[in-house]
Amino acid sequence: MLTPKLRGLAGLFRKAQLSLFDPEPAPEPTPAPARPPSPSCPGRQVLLQGQAVGYELRRARRRSIGFTVSEQGLRVSAPKWVSIAEIDRALQQKGDWILRKLHEQRERARRSEALNIAWGDGCSLPYLGEPLIVVLDPKLAPGGARLDDGESHVQATLDSVARRTLYLGLSQQAGPEQIREAVLLWLQARARALFEARCRHFAPQLGVVMAGLRLSSAQTRWGSASAKGMIRLNWRLIHFPPGLIDYVVAHELAHLREMNHSPRFWAVVQSVYPDYESARERLRHAVLPHLGP
Repeated sequence: MLTPKLRGLAGLFRKAQLSLFDPEPAPEPTPAPARPPSPSCPGRQVLLQGQAVGYELRRARRRSIGFTVSEQGLRVSAPKWVSIAEIDRALQQKGDWILRKLHEQRERARRSEALNIAWGDGCSLPYLGEPLIVVLDPKLAPGGARLDDGESHVQATLDSVARRTLYLGLSQQAGPEQIREAVLLWLQARARALFEARCRHFAPQLGVVMAGLRLSSAQTRWGSASAKGMIRLNWRLIHFPPGLIDYVVAHELAHLREMNHSPRFWAVVQSVYPDYESARERLRHAVLPHLGP
């Protein structure tokens, strides 16, 4: 009979996909009806450097204890055979990192709250790192949109820092949800056009062929690349400055040559994006505006 530890090690599988963030651990298999263990233990606490820190404990099929700090707080994933005492010791060892990440998340939440958008005529949101003013213009065709930034070409837009105004073909009586939907549709269309242009720019330099590009709305990933050559890019990168977008594009295309994060991979990224370390750090602290439900 397999021991619990051997059962936990059996059947591990890793998808041939890499992203800027580590993937979530594999989900817990459906338990037998006769012994239904709880998949998570919410409401636990640990004392780290004199601070009481709450966390959610999830039992998962993995080799070691993992820690994730997100907007929802601290989550600990651990194999079923690891005792609570061992988990507490691991939390103590990672105390500095956990407290730092929790502080960063609180700061990120504070900055994100400041970016709440009140959808209406004259509202503003970030677009390519600069404010974009939304103006309702009933003179435009219904559903139409026009960007006034003095540029018409996607590549030229990358280098433009002029004040941008987005005119929407909506009446002055349009409600917040209608305005929001129109802006999001426009942003996603611009994101696709821009991402495709930047992929065409970097792919020949890297000597890779991209099978296709898909937009993503993932909560924890900016981009990913599959072994089949499919690139996924989070459309909300369109809020960020062009340099950060280029870093993510170069990063994912580089995976088509090196499906890992080894020194060889970073050398490939550096060959087309020399300042990748600075961009990676800026991306870690980037904050998205709150677009609503």
